[in-house]
Amino acid sequence: MKTPRPLPEPFGSAPFTFQEAIDAGVSRRRLKHRSLHVPSRGIRLPLDPCSAVKLRARPLTLITQFSAASHATAFLIWDFPGFLPGLHAPGIHISRPDTMAIPRRRGVIGHVGQFFDDEITRLDGVMVTTRARTWLDCARKMSIDELTVVADHLLRRPRPTFEHRSDPFASPEELAEMLDRHKGTPGIRKARLALEQARIGADSAPETRLRLALARAGLPEPELNAATILRSGVVREPDLAYPKHKVAVEYEGAGHSEPAQIIRDIAREEDFGGAGWILVRISKRHMENDARAAAVKVRAALAGRGWQPR
Repeated sequence: MKTPRPLPEPFGSAPFTFQEAIDAGVSRRRLKHRSLHVPSRGIRLPLDPCSAVKLRARPLTLITQFSAASHATAFLIWDFPGFLPGLHAPGIHISRPDTMAIPRRRGVIGHVGQFFDDEITRLDGVMVTTRARTWLDCARKMSIDELTVVADHLLRRPRPTFEHRSDPFASPEELAEMLDRHKGTPGIRKARLALEQARIGADSAPETRLRLALARAGLPEPELNAATILRSGVVREPDLAYPKHKVAVEYEGAGHSEPAQIIRDIAREEDFGGAGWILVRISKRHMENDARAAAVKVRAALAGRGWQPR
């Protein structure tokens, strides 16, 4: 079989619509070649395409008028933390205004709803629901704690040196307004409870889960990643801190097993110890069973510094 002429980029590596390829000068005959898969009418797919969900969603939002990637698809596009059941199930979630017909085509999970103009945005050529709207759309399937994980992620103040941005993805007021706009939406009660327990300052999903577990265990609310002066010239930002009792808590993920990180962790512990602080180190195993082992460790450290439950 004769090898077909290579497609111009980006058509050779990502899904595209039939019409945009025609507009770019690709012949109809080439677009009917067996080397291209037809995942849905009007769309072509190279046999070895990029698997990025954003690229797979793009032609579907182009070919369906007034539509945007949403729900689990938007969750993946925005790279949210948190556990969303069915996140990697087949199909691209596409939403349209409820004044239009629900999207129905192969490979699409269709939705309709009420959308304000500022709840849809364009990201690298893909129409997608905004972060705040995606958070609300996913509330129906998520637990309150996991919705809180996402809310903390949206509210977190970025570190400009590393993230090349200075503003958080959302403010508490913006998330509250999103909920007020869509009263009665499935999952909105859980989203409201999640927003109530969300805090600004958590740097990761494990930190949020740890904070919530400690609160359920009756422990006091900590400061989150706050600059803590230990002694002259030494400032640390522990994940969770109880300055009154000089107790700091750090969650240590898989990266803390690397040799260079071990050296840094030892120096950190020496800094806290030299300033009269107790450093409680929490790992993944302490987070099992609703982080009961973590709560026991933190409770013991606080009690050793005079804290008593009310």
